[in-house]
Amino acid sequence: MAYTINDGCISCGACAPECPVGAISEGDGKYVIDESACIDCGSCAATCPTGSIEG
Repeated sequence: MAYTINDGCISCGACAPECPVGAISEGDGKYVIDESACIDCGSCAATCPTGSIEG
């Protein structure tokens, strides 16, 4: 199951550079994860300052 970013996202961008496959991009008011590209590594969740990334 791919990770997702919930509405708690503050668009800080800390997660995007941590993704080894580039599955995170800036969306409409928050960052989004491309579920088809996500490899479930959890790197993004570990760097999120608001805990907005769920797996």
